[in-house]
Amino acid sequence: MKRRVFERNLMIEAAVALMLARLAVRLLPTERIVAWAGRPPRRPDRFAAAVAAEPISRMVDRVGARPWMQAACLPRALAAQAMLRRRGVASRLCLGTARESDKLAAHAWLELGDEVIVGGTEQPRFTRLVSFG
Repeated sequence: MKRRVFERNLMIEAAVALMLARLAVRLLPTERIVAWAGRPPRRPDRFAAAVAAEPISRMVDRVGARPWMQAACLPRALAAQAMLRRRGVASRLCLGTARESDKLAAHAWLELGDEVIVGGTEQPRFTRLVSFG
């Protein structure tokens, strides 16, 4: 498969996954989202992580930042986790909080092993509360 075709297909998959994740966050109860995020891949593929993680992370961030999408951190992490799970890669969805002046802020990020692949730019400020997967 040519690189342009691969990237176009990955962009379409990321857009669909982000739209579904945004809908899930808005419409589904938290318990269903947590149960879904904690599921392991059906057919684990330990070699796919090296190939799939970087392009998926890049494409989810690129599509999530588009003006028509503007996905927050939780839908981005859920979408990337779904795309990785589809390829047999197990990842960990993490939720954390931080205090910003007099307000409490929350953030979600996705980890693959010890590496943060989605939401990593803001992650160091936040204290991990829980992780799924």
